[in-house]
Amino acid sequence: MNSLKTILLAAAVALGAHAAHAAEPFTLSSPAFKDGERLAVKNAGDNKSNPNCVGQNISPPLAWANPPEGTKSYALLMFDPEGRPPGGVSHWVAYGIPASVTGFAEGEVSKTSDKYVGGVSTQKLPSYSGPCTPAGAPHHYTFTLFATDLEPTALQPGLARDELIKALEGHTKGATGLIGLFSKP
Repeated sequence: MNSLKTILLAAAVALGAHAAHAAEPFTLSSPAFKDGERLAVKNAGDNKSNPNCVGQNISPPLAWANPPEGTKSYALLMFDPEGRPPGGVSHWVAYGIPASVTGFAEGEVSKTSDKYVGGVSTQKLPSYSGPCTPAGAPHHYTFTLFATDLEPTALQPGLARDELIKALEGHTKGATGLIGLFSKP
């Protein structure tokens, strides 16, 4: 009888651990900045013709965990809602990121990568384009990661932000986000 109690207790603990793991939220994070904190100057754009581009255009490292069940690929957007009123600035559009990918290293997406399909940013680039924010109140750079039921090769390259959002309708399993702040020092 004791062994049956032990087996039942072990099963209950195992099921509880599984349920606790299943309840963990889908998250996006960066070891370089916390949500709502300032991006490093090196993450800013480096367009020499724009005096507000004071950085090296090095993309920050990003990591994600606990995707929804059935995730086949991810899409990632970096958007500045305060930039170029009234429409904002899309700094990065990436999709077709395989479900096996759990993040990007620092600088990894400053150029195109085989880990994602490049869309088109406001700057007409298929890769990361860092902030070029004037001095003053910082802008909010919103990184949004979507888990999708689409195969990584389902969407054609070169989609703009709004085209990608439309293509993801009915295919998004969950989303998570992270905000970095930046203004010219």
